[in-house]
Amino acid sequence: MANSSYKKRIADRLLQEQLEVAGVVLVQGPKWCGKTTTAEQAARSVVYINDPDIQDGVLKTADFNIKMLLDGDTPRLFDEWQLIPRLWDTLRFEVDHRPQHEGQFILTGSAVPVHTSDIHHSGAGRFAWIRMRPMSLWESEESSGEVSLSGLFDGHLDIAGHNSLQAGDIAFLLCRGGWPAALGKSERGALQIARNYMDAIVESDLSRFDDSLRNAERSRRIMRSLARMQGTQTSINAIRQDMQSNEPSTLAENTIASYINALRNIFVVEDMKAWNTNLRSKTAIRSTDTRYFVDPSIATAALGLRPDDLMHDLNTFGLLFETMAVRDLRVYAEAMGGFVSHYRDKDGLECDAVVHLRNGRYGLVEIKLGGTTAIEEAQKSLNKLARKIDTDKAGEPAFRMVLTATGIYAYGLQDGTLVVPIGCLKD
Repeated sequence: MANSSYKKRIADRLLQEQLEVAGVVLVQGPKWCGKTTTAEQAARSVVYINDPDIQDGVLKTADFNIKMLLDGDTPRLFDEWQLIPRLWDTLRFEVDHRPQHEGQFILTGSAVPVHTSDIHHSGAGRFAWIRMRPMSLWESEESSGEVSLSGLFDGHLDIAGHNSLQAGDIAFLLCRGGWPAALGKSERGALQIARNYMDAIVESDLSRFDDSLRNAERSRRIMRSLARMQGTQTSINAIRQDMQSNEPSTLAENTIASYINALRNIFVVEDMKAWNTNLRSKTAIRSTDTRYFVDPSIATAALGLRPDDLMHDLNTFGLLFETMAVRDLRVYAEAMGGFVSHYRDKDGLECDAVVHLRNGRYGLVEIKLGGTTAIEEAQKSLNKLARKIDTDKAGEPAFRMVLTATGIYAYGLQDGTLVVPIGCLKD
């Protein structure tokens, strides 16, 4: 099912790895991020359940004899599988009774989850899950990839790289986002895709999540508030206060929380957990999650911002660039089986991103637009945090990195801190 025009994704490798050990692989992530297209590359047969030409017949077959749908070359892909919730239990039973257990089926579908009441088995032991996000700059072929995150963990710290992306390029890529459908479009068309995504969320997807009728204008106001607070540990009450001028005083925090929970469950919001580390001191660590959208273009669409707006407001540019950087770091970390968290303590010391691997190794990352002063401040902050860590328990950080939007080169400073433009980074 391979497509010659397909841009390779990091998820390709993750999917193949899971197909080697699991009978069914569920590909999850936000709508429009490329789940179906990626799954098609690995599949040898496909059932498009929402194809209008066959949907009625497929649904009737599922009611009459659902196992007839399972016949086909494997891996067999069921796209929009949630339209037939019984598939979950059926596939679990089928995998258990086939001579070859692994690599049988792939499931993709809407970011709106199926009702768990329709599923009676967890899938443990036969199912695996992979998470997709919008494309990183390496996947969209806008990063040179001269600095490898996995290479840094392997000790290759003598880096060098040339970045061709300037501030204006980053502003555009931030507003365009990592949506595959936006690649190759005119600037106007590419930016419109992010706005269309925003409209689809507030007009349809939030209500479809749990069959609750959600107010579209309230949804927009909540998303605008979240956009203004990207990269912060803002409370629900602070969001409520931010919305107060356009909402009744009776608006409850629980109502806002339900909207945000829906956004989280359809993979639009992906907050970042705090790093729970071993420190030499008794400094209290702030444990509140940091708020992020899964892609920076959602924030710019919510705020109605264009690339030129960011170029004239560097504070907002910096906040939203952090969302882009976190998106890419998450994609690259996922390729290594890792994850990303943040650090902040009561003394105000922060680290924008801590990249962890399952073997316990970690790297510290500060995210900045660029400029000598900002890089020096980030360098000092990274070194201060590194001195606080109890390395007897946590080990030394594998690297300390200042990840920048701009800058011509990737290089190392005398103390070992790395300065890496995002246009040089890959997994």
